[in-house]
Amino acid sequence: MYVRDNPVLQYELLSTLRLPRAFVLLFAYIALLGGVVLLAWPQQQKLDFAQPEEAKRLVELFFFGQFMLASLMAPSFAAGAITGEKERDSYEMLLASPIKPGAIVLGKLFASLTYLGILIFCSLPIVMLCLPLGGVGALEVFAAYIAMMSMVALFGMISLWASSYFQRTSASLVVSYLMILPLAMVGVLVWQSLEQLGGARVAFVSTVTPIACAAIGALLWADITRRLLYPADLGSGGKEVVDLETEAREAVGLYIKRDEFPDKLFAPPKRTTFIEDGANPIYDKEMRSEIFAQGTLMLRLVIQISMGLALPIMAVCLYMVMSWAPWYIAYVLLFNMLVGPVFSAGSVCNERERQTLDLLLTTLISPWQMLWGKLLSGLRVSVVLTSFLLWPVLLACMMPLDYWNNLLTMAGYFLVVALACLTTALTALFCSTIYRKTSSSLMTTYVLILTMFVAPLAARFFSETFYQGTTGARVVHAVGSVSPFAAVFALPLDIERADGRSETAKQQAIGDLPLFFGYVGWSVLYNLTLLLLIMWLFHARWRVSE
Repeated sequence: MYVRDNPVLQYELLSTLRLPRAFVLLFAYIALLGGVVLLAWPQQQKLDFAQPEEAKRLVELFFFGQFMLASLMAPSFAAGAITGEKERDSYEMLLASPIKPGAIVLGKLFASLTYLGILIFCSLPIVMLCLPLGGVGALEVFAAYIAMMSMVALFGMISLWASSYFQRTSASLVVSYLMILPLAMVGVLVWQSLEQLGGARVAFVSTVTPIACAAIGALLWADITRRLLYPADLGSGGKEVVDLETEAREAVGLYIKRDEFPDKLFAPPKRTTFIEDGANPIYDKEMRSEIFAQGTLMLRLVIQISMGLALPIMAVCLYMVMSWAPWYIAYVLLFNMLVGPVFSAGSVCNERERQTLDLLLTTLISPWQMLWGKLLSGLRVSVVLTSFLLWPVLLACMMPLDYWNNLLTMAGYFLVVALACLTTALTALFCSTIYRKTSSSLMTTYVLILTMFVAPLAARFFSETFYQGTTGARVVHAVGSVSPFAAVFALPLDIERADGRSETAKQQAIGDLPLFFGYVGWSVLYNLTLLLLIMWLFHARWRVSE
């Protein structure tokens, strides 16, 4: 019953693998990886097999890209496995069924990872084409696939574990990403650091990595099973009853006092008085009741995980090696990429899912009040949470360090982060206006943001690795202006160093300043276009006048 005759597994597989998007995603995934290998294939008429560095670099790039894609896709399959039951009001029926909790968990896990496993194994023929080029043996490919499958299985279990704790897929998804991305980067660094060991690396990743992943996964499986066996108090529709006072009293770690500063900036207390005249009721409802209606567990985890990761990065990048300051800003941007869309992607979708949109449209509230209320509420929480990570940067500027000579650059960092916050919030609100489900809106938002923020960097790295000095590489470099990461690293940073290379680094960075101004121009144009589009959708699509 756990695997072979598991009804949960059979239902999930049938409902997933028969969807047209399963075939579309498989085609897109294989076409993307195949296109990367085709573009990076050695162009020489004669290959020197005694020096297969280029072929080895190709295979390493292939595995790195596939591992990061699989790591990003794992939460999208598993983070909604249990929260989806809660959102569909079928969670209570699932718990009341005769299926054992352990079988439910394994069924959800295998169903979530089966399709992802198909995607990974379908890429095997592509990498096998690279073996005749030399540089990489069959044992290394086998070890890499074993390690990758083990890590992806662990990521799926982490996402499933997060899904058991939250009521909404959006909250489960963002917490899963905050936990998985650091682990994925550690995995890449370990693989690279063991490169010189040769056979020892193969033995390590094919034995230690699967055992460690299996041990951690077993602990998470036991915890999820315990939660299903002894569920929390359930209300109507299988929704957990959330008492904010009890949650605050039993909270481990961070404790949020919604009536005190600075907690009330991102989580104001519920209103106990009448709304003032002229106030926006949509904004007040979203901030005080809607965003944190299911408790503050997700918010507390996001703050604790982000600050825990920020402490060592801040110490190294801002104070120990000050020339690495752009890397800390990149961490802040990555945090906003993950957290920013969560508070806006369900703004309109939640109204549709609760079937309250028609009721909202019959009120005297104008479309413009709805728009600004939905936008500013999500943007406010996103900006405040992101600002917590920027306080160390502001503190570093006040201290007697070399940042005094780079105040314009530091101001540029703050401008890039502010524009990124606005971009993530507006993109999420736009997707929420179009889609009917919050999960679809959030995933589409993540895809769009990754395409704008990260894809240009990946294309730039690829072009500089395999097409350095060509016209195509220069075009890809210019297109990188749509990424805030490229804008951050384009700003000049003049730091006094013992080896006297500060001036050279500064002059090289000044040559990339057009990327910064290009990003500012692109962000203003993109956000203005999205804002006008959303205003038109709010007014024309729903045909409501002021």
